[in-house]
Amino acid sequence: MMRIITGKARGVRLQTLTGEATRPTAERTKEAVFSILQFELRDAHVLDLFAGSGQMGLEAISRGARHAVLCDASGDAAAVIRENAKRTRLEEACEIVRMEHSTYLRTARVPSPFDLVFLDPPYALGLIPSSLRMLSDRGLLAEDAKLVCESADPADVFGGDADLASRFAVLKQNRYGAASVTVLRYAGMQGEVEA
Repeated sequence: MMRIITGKARGVRLQTLTGEATRPTAERTKEAVFSILQFELRDAHVLDLFAGSGQMGLEAISRGARHAVLCDASGDAAAVIRENAKRTRLEEACEIVRMEHSTYLRTARVPSPFDLVFLDPPYALGLIPSSLRMLSDRGLLAEDAKLVCESADPADVFGGDADLASRFAVLKQNRYGAASVTVLRYAGMQGEVEA
């Protein structure tokens, strides 16, 4: 059972996607992530790029984020996100986008850059490095934006790309079961990275 842990929609149960195509973030992992982010959420502009059920973006709104873009390529996922936004009564703060992640990142016109980004793609596809590069190259990240990357292995975050790694500071890295969670701070294109 998935639910919103705390905030405006505390305790609301969320609908999940059936089948093997998605792997919801475990509640223990979600609690750990949001305890790290607790001071980053107020009025934040959030992107949940591989949103699945939308639970990470909705949790962020429940805890004080101003707005979240919940993006997923699957029509089933978009329907579940819509249902969960309705259940939590957070629809007004959501923009639900049914689109491939790369298409969204190439074409997005956002009123302000994202303060917080969740990246939890299917582990085997290795999509985190290209997503980080597009977010950075297209100016979609606010100064000091925080990014939460969920992967099978910490090395999957930058995929061995030293230039990409130089744009981010690794704030935290922990394993929760099969998931490795890496929290990054955006340091900018040229930034000297300080943790």
